[in-house]
Amino acid sequence: MSRRARVLAYGAAAVTTLAGIGAAVAGGLVGQVLAIALITLGLGAALLLAFLEVGLSEERDQAREDERRRRRDSAL
Repeated sequence: MSRRARVLAYGAAAVTTLAGIGAAVAGGLVGQVLAIALITLGLGAALLLAFLEVGLSEERDQAREDERRRRRDSAL
């Protein structure tokens, strides 16, 4: 995941959460429903992105380890 894609994804999650907070301030039943939906969506997206980052870092570590093993085996 490129740095730009990461910034855009987390930024979209933050904007969605902030829109939910804005809807909560607006008040009324529709505002409350929008607030719950948008805040849940924004925070959920941020959590999923964090899990994606962990998975990608584990994948990179595994690839490095495989490359080290390959180099070590070919040197023998």
